[in-house]
Amino acid sequence: MKLIVGLGNPGIEYQFTPHNMGFLAVDRIADQYGVRINNRRCRALTGRALIASQEALLAKPETYMNLSGMAVRELVREFAVDPVQDLIVIYDELDLPLGAIRIRQRGTSAGHNGMESIIGALGTPEFTRIRLGIGPGHAVQDGARYVLSPFRKSQYPVVDEELDTAAEAVKVVLTEGVARAMTLFNRRPQAPEQESNT
Repeated sequence: MKLIVGLGNPGIEYQFTPHNMGFLAVDRIADQYGVRINNRRCRALTGRALIASQEALLAKPETYMNLSGMAVRELVREFAVDPVQDLIVIYDELDLPLGAIRIRQRGTSAGHNGMESIIGALGTPEFTRIRLGIGPGHAVQDGARYVLSPFRKSQYPVVDEELDTAAEAVKVVLTEGVARAMTLFNRRPQAPEQESNT
């Protein structure tokens, strides 16, 4: 069983905010495989999918971002998941530009509260993570406000493409391994065209 966890905050007010990119990515995967994420297990909404002939549990913790580790730890125990081999966590990364993704097999939380919670709860940083860029391309004075504010309509096309890329990256991780996925997806996106002021 593969466990694919997207991080975010429950509630309609957070649904389309940068901090919920993990949730949105898991929703995109579910849509592509005709799965509904509506079962409540281990403090998370879950749904089972068959991805490239592999059974996977899609999960969206309902504990709010800062306590994501509580749900992930319970899911790992409930489904006897080996984090090193079978856990993928998808989450937002302010230090990456919107449209970029980065895949890693291990690492620190880099200040991300959800990841900090998961690493602490599991007692190891050894699990695959897919970071989804949400950076606006310029300095952000109030990062917390930015990540919890809704995306602008002008950002929707890039967000949509990034979610498709994340779903494809998960498939590659499951079928060809993390190293191959890193080679394919750890590239900077092309710089978007500057919006005209005229």
